[in-house]
Amino acid sequence: MDAHPILIVGDETDMRSALLHALDGSGYPVETASTGFEALDKFKKDEFSLVITDVNMAQMSGFEVLEKIKKMSSEIPVVLITADGSVDNAVEAMKKGASDYILRPFSHEIIQLAVRKATKNRNGRAKISFQNGYLRRDQKSKRIITQDPKLINILKLAENVARSNATILIQGESGTGKEMVASYIHHHSSQNDGPYVAVNCASLPDGLAESELFGHEKGSFTGAVNRKIGKFELANRGTIVLDEISEMPMPIQAKLLRALQERIIDRVGGSRPVPIDVRVIAISNIDVKKAVKEGKFREDLYYRLNVIPIIIPPLRRRSGDIPLLADHFLRKYGSNNGTGVKKMSDSTISTLLNLEWRGNVRELENTVQRAILLADGEVISPEHLFLGEAESEEKDSVRIRPGLSVKEMERKLIFMTLKDVNENRTHAAEMLGISIRTLRNKLHEYKEGEV
Repeated sequence: MDAHPILIVGDETDMRSALLHALDGSGYPVETASTGFEALDKFKKDEFSLVITDVNMAQMSGFEVLEKIKKMSSEIPVVLITADGSVDNAVEAMKKGASDYILRPFSHEIIQLAVRKATKNRNGRAKISFQNGYLRRDQKSKRIITQDPKLINILKLAENVARSNATILIQGESGTGKEMVASYIHHHSSQNDGPYVAVNCASLPDGLAESELFGHEKGSFTGAVNRKIGKFELANRGTIVLDEISEMPMPIQAKLLRALQERIIDRVGGSRPVPIDVRVIAISNIDVKKAVKEGKFREDLYYRLNVIPIIIPPLRRRSGDIPLLADHFLRKYGSNNGTGVKKMSDSTISTLLNLEWRGNVRELENTVQRAILLADGEVISPEHLFLGEAESEEKDSVRIRPGLSVKEMERKLIFMTLKDVNENRTHAAEMLGISIRTLRNKLHEYKEGEV
């Protein structure tokens, strides 16, 4: 990332503070401005790597800030933040050159992800994204690298069914690339120029899941000061991806079933149904049929979602992809980090082929990236794959000692994992094999001092 700071613009102290907190913890230098005029003055005097501005400001709107900054420097990415989730506004923001259009309330992870994307692609217009709060309209399908016959057949199936409006259920272990396949389906669909809206069902705020998905009318409940457009309406004439579908609360499952059956939704507090034209793709890293047997998921909804079932095989069952993917990540991260690493030794490839890869492609990617940084020459050797892990295990054995309670061990493991992934809760939950909702509840429990 650039050494230049990020400029935060907003006339609400709470919003500026929330953004400061999200970015300070990630090591980003930050400056703030309470009005658009102050922001433009600062922009003229100093250099910034990115501007994040609220849309709804009294003296100068975020759209005006965006236009004026783009006139002064078209390459500086600008991220807009708003409480208004209309598709028209999102599209207008992209036309004017915004990098991202993020809805409030937002999580730290959403802001950090938007910043990473924007600063990595300074001279490009954004993929608009909707990851629990922001819309993504991919210009190109994400590249899926494989030579495995089973996965190639799965991709052929995905391409064949993409032009239908059939609901698709994608299942597989964490890190296998389920969301990439969902993106691939959208790209090959007849509505590929429409919005692509991804929602993590486990991250939907407690008590607000219905509003987040289906929207609400002004005054429908305390705090509903404006009409809110839900994710389904935002995805109209496009694709909505429901990730971690098994974590969706039972009452919302019933409303989702109605939306799928009748192609209409009801905003909270609304007086009339709203028709929708949306391709629905559900994703799960657990066996949804098993969740049905355990009474955690509606059977009728399962069959409605499972019209086209797609199961992504884990990496250990397509070992032929391991050298191919390792080479891809070697070229990707070797060039990004400016290292002199050019290849892996035969013994390194052999080592990779003999590992279990419980974290699948994501774990392989992290392993190769780390090895590149640890290598001291042009060739990655097996020791570069594991350097430091023995020391880490020794330290862990000191912490986890006989007599330590199970709850305390659990707490240590969760905080160690969060530290290892730079406090990214979504990634930590995947590594721990729990839902992000469970992780959030655990952290709240620790904060209250119950452990």
